[in-house]
Amino acid sequence: MKRSEFLIFTVLLSVLSALTAVPSYAQDMEVPEGYELVDSVIYRPVSGVDTLLAGKDIFHIMPLKSNGGMADVEIYQSQDVAAALRQQVAANSKRSIPGYRVRIFFDNKQSARVESEATLRRFESSFHGIRAYRTYANPYFKVTVGDFRTKSEAMALLSHIKSSFPSAFVVKENISYPVVDKDNAYVTDTVKVLRPISVEQ
Repeated sequence: MKRSEFLIFTVLLSVLSALTAVPSYAQDMEVPEGYELVDSVIYRPVSGVDTLLAGKDIFHIMPLKSNGGMADVEIYQSQDVAAALRQQVAANSKRSIPGYRVRIFFDNKQSARVESEATLRRFESSFHGIRAYRTYANPYFKVTVGDFRTKSEAMALLSHIKSSFPSAFVVKENISYPVVDKDNAYVTDTVKVLRPISVEQ
């Protein structure tokens, strides 16, 4: 099997797995004839923020001895300051910042839509933990990857993926906030998926 055929097969298998994923509570369900339940590994990106603090008011989570803290921390201030902070957080929840990404696909041919989708799937199956974005700006379909504050970080990714995506290049654009811990940018999990039973001939 050629490398390109193997990649297409791998992508199709991962798409099929995602579409037929069975939740853990469904393991006791009856499996349709001609199918079997198998374990499959999935990769989920971690949140860009500390989820333990997301949505919480900093003024009300200070340590208190009565709540098991080692000290009592009290804040004395105007309610206007707390209200202004809550308003700032709400207004900037989806904010993007200037930064750099690596563009791995850029085309406007008739087949560009299909090719951009295939490029996105191929990247996501090969480079876990790096966010990928597929966009359309008339007349171009684009696939860009990563969220980097500096050009040198984007160049490091470019050199890492250049063998798989030889036409890739660094672009400056607005990015999502990068993940807090780059070394642990994704988590793996195992799910049960329905797979057709292969018949040996």
